[in-house]
Amino acid sequence: MTTALRVPEELSARVPAEQRGPGLDRDAVRLLVSRGTEVSHHEFVELPRLLRAGDLLVVNTSPTLAAAVDGHVGHARVVVHFSTWGDDGRWAVELRDPDGTGTTRARAGGPGGTVVRLPGDVGLVLEEPLSAHSARLWWARVSAPAGPDEGPDVLGLLREHGRPIRYAYTERDQPLSAYQTVFALPSADGAGSAEMPSAARPFTARLVAELVSRGVQFAPVTLHTGVASAEAHEPPYPERFAVPEASARLINAAGAGGGRIVAVGTTAVRAVESATGPDGVVRATEGWTGLVVTPERGVRVVDGLLTGLHEPEASHLLMLEAVAGRAAVDRAYEEALRGRYLWHEFGDVHLILPAEGPHTAQGGSDCW
Repeated sequence: MTTALRVPEELSARVPAEQRGPGLDRDAVRLLVSRGTEVSHHEFVELPRLLRAGDLLVVNTSPTLAAAVDGHVGHARVVVHFSTWGDDGRWAVELRDPDGTGTTRARAGGPGGTVVRLPGDVGLVLEEPLSAHSARLWWARVSAPAGPDEGPDVLGLLREHGRPIRYAYTERDQPLSAYQTVFALPSADGAGSAEMPSAARPFTARLVAELVSRGVQFAPVTLHTGVASAEAHEPPYPERFAVPEASARLINAAGAGGGRIVAVGTTAVRAVESATGPDGVVRATEGWTGLVVTPERGVRVVDGLLTGLHEPEASHLLMLEAVAGRAAVDRAYEEALRGRYLWHEFGDVHLILPAEGPHTAQGGSDCW
């Protein structure tokens, strides 16, 4: 992304679309469409007419958690953002300072051994950084109280005392329902995303029904997103994902039949590309993925992408370049700024479609 682009503060979407005027629904956002370097301007409700029978949308079913909880370190107030639930029972967390306006600002991570007191006499002990390259996120162990046969009920803590993660560009707190997409499904283990898979937010049940009636298919996958780096724009950390057998078959069949595989959100790209072999075949897969989609790695099965608008420094833009190419992304963002599109999770969306037919690119596997 060209460094000359800067997003004015007034282009941050401060409230959800349905709160901007009477009679509006979630789909009352704008849609920028890229086909190579050709750009056109639409409303999101036009999406069914921009896709065609045989196309397939890959959607993330992960529900959003109320992942922000107030706590104390000594006498100092902090806000804990619960990011990722590890296999060993620990949680990757980010500690932030309240800014006095209902949102938070960055806080130095650690040190190891820091104890955070949380509601309900729950304790949180920071143990080690999640990454050797950054001290923003830490693995932390949660202490009692616990259920009779299990460890501390962190998900119960989030349900009772948590709220959705909110950043400074938003106007006010929103209910958790404002951060759930129409595709969100409860997980069997209660897991979910620390931040909403927001590219799918503009979809309504009515719009999904219209897409289905026009022959567009849907393939559900799951990727539980961690806490994004609001300030540092770090690459994504490993995240839990699952591509079920039925979805793998749908994606493979659609591609073989000439349909375009369009991922709804960067999380859906990460999930489906993590389940795709060097031969371009998607296979049922679940576990953790450390895949970072870059122009060098390329994409193997995804032909298009529906996504929000990202900051010019965001690591997500490398994924957009992998799908569309640098020139196309630069052109689209110049048009988005010129057209006064709105940024962030409550903002407008960008549909990247191939200029020609479906394509594949070779690359290595990063699943683990």
